[in-house]
Amino acid sequence: MIVIFFCTVDESILLLQIFFIFALCEIKVIMANEKNMAPRSKGGLKKMASCVGEYKVHAIFTSVLVALEVLFEILIPLIMAQIVNVGMVEDATSFTFTLQLGSKGFELFTMNNRVWFIVTCGAMMIVMALISLFFGTMSGRLAATASTGFAKNLRKKMFYKIENFSFANLDRFKTASLVTRLTTDVTNIQMAFQIIIRMLVRSPIMLILAMCMSISISPDLSLIFAAAIPVLIVGLIVGVKVVFPRFEKMLRKYDDMNESTQENLIGIRAVKAFVREDNEIDKFKKVSSTVQKLQFSAEKIIVIAFPFMQIVIYACMICVAWFGGNDIIVGNMKLGDFTAFLSYIMQILMSLIMVAMGFMNIVLSRASLDRIVEILDEKIDIEDAPDSQDIEVKDGSIDFDNVDFSYSKSRDVLNLENIDLHIRSGETIGIIGGTGSAKSTLVQLIPRLYDVLDGEVKVGGVNVKDYKLDKLRDSVAMVLQKNVLFSGTIRQNLLWGNKDATDEEIEHAAKAAQDFIMSFPDGYETELGQGGVNVSGGQKQRLCIARALLKKPKIMIMDDSTSAVDTATDAAIRSGLKKEFGDTTVLIIAQRISSVEDADRIIVMNDGKIDAVGTHEELLATNEIYRDVYNSQKKGSDEEVSVNA
Repeated sequence: MIVIFFCTVDESILLLQIFFIFALCEIKVIMANEKNMAPRSKGGLKKMASCVGEYKVHAIFTSVLVALEVLFEILIPLIMAQIVNVGMVEDATSFTFTLQLGSKGFELFTMNNRVWFIVTCGAMMIVMALISLFFGTMSGRLAATASTGFAKNLRKKMFYKIENFSFANLDRFKTASLVTRLTTDVTNIQMAFQIIIRMLVRSPIMLILAMCMSISISPDLSLIFAAAIPVLIVGLIVGVKVVFPRFEKMLRKYDDMNESTQENLIGIRAVKAFVREDNEIDKFKKVSSTVQKLQFSAEKIIVIAFPFMQIVIYACMICVAWFGGNDIIVGNMKLGDFTAFLSYIMQILMSLIMVAMGFMNIVLSRASLDRIVEILDEKIDIEDAPDSQDIEVKDGSIDFDNVDFSYSKSRDVLNLENIDLHIRSGETIGIIGGTGSAKSTLVQLIPRLYDVLDGEVKVGGVNVKDYKLDKLRDSVAMVLQKNVLFSGTIRQNLLWGNKDATDEEIEHAAKAAQDFIMSFPDGYETELGQGGVNVSGGQKQRLCIARALLKKPKIMIMDDSTSAVDTATDAAIRSGLKKEFGDTTVLIIAQRISSVEDADRIIVMNDGKIDAVGTHEELLATNEIYRDVYNSQKKGSDEEVSVNA
């Protein structure tokens, strides 16, 4: 903009007119996309900016170095023009280097030797190029640091948010979708961030400076690219409107592909056992082919856009060559000025292309932005209440006071209804019922994995909502239906229960869970594969029980966690729990009557309601559901004995 000061009134007016056309077209692009932009995207920009964090200095210096790179690059055509206009003039004896800015010129130095003048100007061009290269290299390095750091902070913020999700929050997202958002979508945003701090700084500065220089050389010829700008902007608007929905569909289908891959890898043993490899391959081919088609349908528009822009560029070059050549012939323009003008025209049009492509990439990354912000904006269902107390759970008593619960949070669809139950500390409670009777749902309310719809759940005489979550869950150990082990040694997995546990405490917990660990050559240092693939189902269950016991909980919940062990081992585990952890309240969910018949009391669940509560003998005498389950299992056991006999 400094060049405007040196321009004539007519040149300045022309320059401002071109800026106005460019700005108007840019505003139309922004408004066209603002209409389609979801409110989530608008608020998401602030969240993205907060993730720059400690890399803000890198981002700012990237833009500063890019500006310096452009500044030195923009001076090179001026020096080249001096070589042609001054250094190659015949019969000249004195050669003066004049820096021409608009209608004013500044004489920098004069030489009497043509060769030395040309060599000096050439050396100046090399120095300018090297300085520009240095600033460009440094800006690239800083941009890479800033963008990767930004992506690191964004992934960390997303991961921390996901780690704090309640079960209800996790139910709303597929695992494969969360993985895609943490990887592919963050990478898309990272690229967009790098484009913003580098390309979208370089291109406008280059555009403005090159425009100023070209207008200072020839205002009339500058009208050519003034006509080209709206054409490029219209092409950009059309491209964005067509391409964005296609990329959005592609990302959704990308989730499906990741889900299919994850499901296949997790269940690879079942796939091989049922010889379903061909079916899984066909399923993957189908979803992969859909992703390819959607990506191709979006990419082909972008591929078409580049030749379109090239056509506009070369049309401008032809017009400049035609009208500029005429100006040279009639003496209105020098050959060196025409050469510099061509360079500036190329810089202007390439800057427009870079702005257009960068802007398109940013708009397309909006699909990824929406998906990331959806995670960051997800309201966590279960958090510490503002008035929650930092108190310890005093005992293992549990009270359900007229509790209703619904996964959908609708009173029209209740999963648990009118639950009124009181469990004394140290009791062993069996829970039995048919599939879908809400046995697991009932116990998941105790550590506040879900919140009740109506009523209260109390632990140690205190409403679970009044505890800090970490205090409550430290006092409740839960062995889920699906046993999860992690890569690492057996010892490392057990220490999940208590990271500070001693060897004696580990051995004590393992003994209560019927220790088998020392049967391995490496004992507690035995490496487990991902998910514990190198141990049996029963061994996996016992490791999970031992891990839970290391917490020294007030309440122990075993959700069908002995289903993979034989009845003798099951009985030994229950006996070990009673002997070693007699003060702990134990809730045992089971399908087998033999797993719960020795419990102090047994709860019979039916369709989300408590059908009966009593001892084994009481329920046999009074409850039809319990009696039917007992008789069917006893009959099956008797038949097995007779067959073996």
